[in-house]
Amino acid sequence: MWRKPPPAGSPSWSRSTPDLTRGTVDPTRGPVGPAVLRLAGPAVAAGLLEASFNLADTFWVGQGLGPASLAGVATGGFIVWIVLAAASLPAVGLTAVASRRHGEGRRSAAADAGYQALWLGLALAVLIAGIGLAGLQGVFSLMGTPPDVTAEGKGYLSVYLAGVPIVFGYFVLEAAFRASGDTRTPLLILLLSVGLNFVLDPLLIFGPGPVPEMGVEGVAAATLVTRAIGCAVGYPILVRRGLLSRAPLSASQIATIFRIGAPLAAGGVVFSFIYVVLTRITAPFGTDALAALGVGHRIEAISYTVSLGFGAAAATAIGQNLGAGRPDRAEASGRVATRYALYFTLLAGAVLLLAPQGLMRMFTQDPGVISLGARYLSIVAIAQPFMALELVLESGMGGAGYTTRPTVASVTLTGLRIPLAYWLAAAVGVTGIWWTISLTGVARGLAMSLFWRAGRWRGARA
Repeated sequence: MWRKPPPAGSPSWSRSTPDLTRGTVDPTRGPVGPAVLRLAGPAVAAGLLEASFNLADTFWVGQGLGPASLAGVATGGFIVWIVLAAASLPAVGLTAVASRRHGEGRRSAAADAGYQALWLGLALAVLIAGIGLAGLQGVFSLMGTPPDVTAEGKGYLSVYLAGVPIVFGYFVLEAAFRASGDTRTPLLILLLSVGLNFVLDPLLIFGPGPVPEMGVEGVAAATLVTRAIGCAVGYPILVRRGLLSRAPLSASQIATIFRIGAPLAAGGVVFSFIYVVLTRITAPFGTDALAALGVGHRIEAISYTVSLGFGAAAATAIGQNLGAGRPDRAEASGRVATRYALYFTLLAGAVLLLAPQGLMRMFTQDPGVISLGARYLSIVAIAQPFMALELVLESGMGGAGYTTRPTVASVTLTGLRIPLAYWLAAAVGVTGIWWTISLTGVARGLAMSLFWRAGRWRGARA
């Protein structure tokens, strides 16, 4: 996959005959609403499929391994979120750069940018995997988890971290498709991956017949195998269509991708790390509270990933329209994507509020986990529409290359979770932590709305 480029003029190198239009949407032409929906539909479906990865893991662990394993995978999952946030660095940077080049009609430059992002992602992944594996014990000591939860979490993460380069590569390839306006192909690849994950999860966790029983390690192994297959399918398609060119590495392009992606990725890393600290604040309330936080977080991730899908559509539409010299259309695209995301998250919030116990029972039968998790879902229900505001507008501004100031505001508001959680947990118990998560989510959504209305993203460079 990472081999030296073939000589210019060979069939895999030539740019003379690629199909550049298959599955793509041009957001710079036609009515704005339908264009955004055509971009967002596959991206939102992909978001739901991404959420199903975690939900499937949670279901099988909760049904067959018990609360300690469930809490171990859940707490380890917060470290996975840190990794995924870091993986967004080359993906976000590539989306901004490549979508702008596509909007300018410079497809070959967009394809070259994809290759630079791929190597940047690989280098970052190796670094992060090494740091993560070396610091596993320290992370769980920081979280203050019980010994049985720590053992399960370390087993899960030791496998996952070893395969981090696969995850980074998958995210970059997905971004290359979407920057071109093609959200359908990554959806089909993800559908294949999710289908395989549903099959592999029970096989590797429980080990029926000749298959070895891996327990929580099987959860991570199933995810990595399916991501690797996604990379093996997606990479040659991108090369064949001329959306990814194996070109000499360019320090200036890599620096541009890094500059644009770093603020959002750093914000995501801080956001996820704060959940590590929240885990420590939650740990004194017991294993049931840790499991409830993890399961509730993964259920809430449905709204999160759908909002990210609309955000991905907004980023592509805004980047291409700015590249085409149409800032008014870029702004209209952001507004439409946000409105659609609000419709979904208002509905999701109503479901969380009205049926929290039923949702928890889908993943665990432990009464303590169900009770605490239902309270979590009821409280975070009010933050769902504000999540849409935050993620769609922040992603849209990221597509314009405007990332630093929104990220600083988001990180500051997220950082307030730590002192607020300590204070409210001491005052009212574990539900004080749940209220901290919800209220700061509301604040972040309002902050992104203010940045969007200020309009400085229109003049950002990418």
